[in-house]
Amino acid sequence: MKVKFLATSAIIAALYIAITMLVAPISFGQVQFRIAEIFNHLIAFNPRYMVGVVLGVFISNFLFSSVGPLDLLFGVGHTVITLGIFILICKFVKNIWARLIINTFLFTFTMFIIAFQLHLVLEFPFWETWLFVALGEFAVLAVGAPIMYLLNSRLNFKNLI
Repeated sequence: MKVKFLATSAIIAALYIAITMLVAPISFGQVQFRIAEIFNHLIAFNPRYMVGVVLGVFISNFLFSSVGPLDLLFGVGHTVITLGIFILICKFVKNIWARLIINTFLFTFTMFIIAFQLHLVLEFPFWETWLFVALGEFAVLAVGAPIMYLLNSRLNFKNLI
């Protein structure tokens, strides 16, 4: 692996962790707005960002989650599964705006995985929890899409990693 790839992945993971930590009370639970999820949009520009995002999710869940080890399985699993599906979709969709929109809706839909975990561990009602976590995810990614698009015009995410 190249040093640039490792360094960039570490920076993405560190940013994910720092943002999650700053807003930890709203990053976990039945109603959550994990602002660091904005980094999921990096994969729309280059799939190699997946390493940093997944590492950030793993460490954040390990350090801050009150749900325990299951959050490592479900939270990281959710991210890996959803980003894996998204990377496959990106092979057929070249337009960045379309990718950002698809990613937003894909992550919103797959929040049923997190809702299922919260139902199992904390006995929250599944459908209500799915609605709440999905709305939080949608809000973060919908607001994050234009932000990442604008940042890309300055930083050129495709070539940063």
